Amino acid sequence: MSNRLIVAAAGSGKTSLVVDEALSITGETVLLITYTLVNEAELRKKIIRQIGCIPSTVTVLTWFSFLLHHGVRPFQSVVEDSLHDQRIGFYLNPGKSGQKTDKHRNPIKNSKGQPIYWGKKDPLHYYFTSDLKIYADKISQFVCVADKNSGGSVINRLQAIFDHIFIDEIQDLAGYDLELVNLLLKCKSSLTMVGDPRQVTYLTHCPSKHKKYANGRIVDFIEQKTPPSVHCEIDESTLSKSHRNSAEICDYSNRLYPTFAGNYSCECGPCRPNVEHLGVFIVGPAHFAEYLSKYKPIQLRLDKSSYAFPGHPVMNMGASKGQTFDRVIIIPTPQMKNWIWDNTCNLANMTRAKFYVAITRARFSCAIYMDCPDDQQPAGLKRYLPLS
Repeated sequence: MSNRLIVAAAGSGKTSLVVDEALSITGETVLLITYTLVNEAELRKKIIRQIGCIPSTVTVLTWFSFLLHHGVRPFQSVVEDSLHDQRIGFYLNPGKSGQKTDKHRNPIKNSKGQPIYWGKKDPLHYYFTSDLKIYADKISQFVCVADKNSGGSVINRLQAIFDHIFIDEIQDLAGYDLELVNLLLKCKSSLTMVGDPRQVTYLTHCPSKHKKYANGRIVDFIEQKTPPSVHCEIDESTLSKSHRNSAEICDYSNRLYPTFAGNYSCECGPCRPNVEHLGVFIVGPAHFAEYLSKYKPIQLRLDKSSYAFPGHPVMNMGASKGQTFDRVIIIPTPQMKNWIWDNTCNLANMTRAKFYVAITRARFSCAIYMDCPDDQQPAGLKRYLPLS
């Protein structure tokens, strides 16, 4: 058994490392887990690109699929006996689950107008919808309870099936997910976790459990919550250089996380072609259309309600995670604009992470669309002025 946590910089090749290591293993079984369907597809694509197929010894799953197929369904009756012959589904609930309703499905509230929720003593209502779909924010808790009630059978089964387990995007795990990480660290399977704590643009759920370790504090969790008898190597050097971002983009993105180890660009020849227009730029309204036409960057915005220039490619910041583009132009939120003018300004964790992700999608140039008075210049940015 060997355990590793690899802290990766943006564009450092973490998904490639996971795939390369998984495919180098012969004669043993491998499980690859990631959070989103997009990342699962990317893992599968990289494997097929390398060897033409997914080997029979390699299993690729999203985090929720892993929990459902290897934690919930095989052990559902040890949590609630009446579930022994039921087919359990999955429900990605948008908020806190398990609110009580009346016979007309209207929410039941207390005298203060606050919603009332089912408790753990009623597992059918606490964990499941009326048609037995398990809530996303409760699924990892259910698996932990199933492992405890079965005397560790959930983990014993996993280590009997898989010799090696890789978890990509480890920074997106939260709450009872982290309890499961602790259980996996103790099992006989080798565990490799890879992630960038600066890229927490999604969380599996928003829990009170281990709340202090949310927002990418996986290193702190491993150091503070892993039992002394369990060893986990924390590697912050293997994936410390970006094969994507130019030096200027790395330098600017580092401003968002000054207490983290810096992200630096590699010096690989193929990664650093001789191209024009490198760096991080301010593009004002007067030059926006011309800039889009000339450099053809993809526009990155917070969500669909945010402005984007019509007729040019656009993507939401969170959805761009894992993507690489030659050039991007960011439509910043008011909070992001405040930070651009003053890098000491408070920025909500999720907003900071999405801004970081947006900046680090670009290989050559990252532009920021905002009005900037001629006599003022935000630190770290160059003003874009077309040649007359």
